[in-house]
Amino acid sequence: MELIPLKTPHQIKTMRAGGQITALILDQLFRSVRSGVTTRQLEEQADQLLRQHPVKPAFKDFEGYRYNLVTCVNEEVVHGIPSPRALEDGDLLTIDFGTIYQGWYTDMARTQIVGSAKSDRKQFLEVGRTALDRAIQECRPGRRIGDIGHAIQSTIESAGYGVVRMYVGHGVGKIMHEPPQIPGFGLPHHGPELKTGMVLAVEVMYTMGDYRLEILDDGWTAVTKDRSLSAMFEHTVAVTDAGPQVLTTS
Repeated sequence: MELIPLKTPHQIKTMRAGGQITALILDQLFRSVRSGVTTRQLEEQADQLLRQHPVKPAFKDFEGYRYNLVTCVNEEVVHGIPSPRALEDGDLLTIDFGTIYQGWYTDMARTQIVGSAKSDRKQFLEVGRTALDRAIQECRPGRRIGDIGHAIQSTIESAGYGVVRMYVGHGVGKIMHEPPQIPGFGLPHHGPELKTGMVLAVEVMYTMGDYRLEILDDGWTAVTKDRSLSAMFEHTVAVTDAGPQVLTTS
């Protein structure tokens, strides 16, 4: 069985300080999102914002990736590269962003509609936010990894959407991807038991259509095979005796 690192209360407090900065920067980036803005411009803004805080980008230079942000539009699910593509009214934009603060990683993501929104897209995103909230509530001592996945899967699939299988959430701490893996699907009461001190990057990745993905020729961007819309919501969450503690809020 994989050894799942546990953090002390002091270490969690440090991660919380870093997570607040992660969330603050992401909030500032989304305030700049509008029709006509490019994801490359958001990347440049992230560069500027990172210089204003005592953090380093978590993604840049990780396994050869060259950017601060992961930006995904519409059918792009994960690992989208910032580009000169201008956002258009009604697009779904996902920004996935992480930082390193005093040696500790935090990671978060969310999807937002650019400009005006169609009602079906509003409903689509509301389901994802609800799934993440329910998954976070399972991050308690004594629960199991399968309880988190089941909370996500049951919420997403009951609304008629697809849960991504190709990528999963993960533990996070001194390295970005620690054990355990946290699928967005699973059976309740199955999998490793959650213990006080675990810190988890809980990810909800889902699609309006089929959940199957493919990788584009850039070697990074994963898109839905049927080109249906997708979205992602993620927080870094500590398992504590007092219940789940979301570390990535400003």
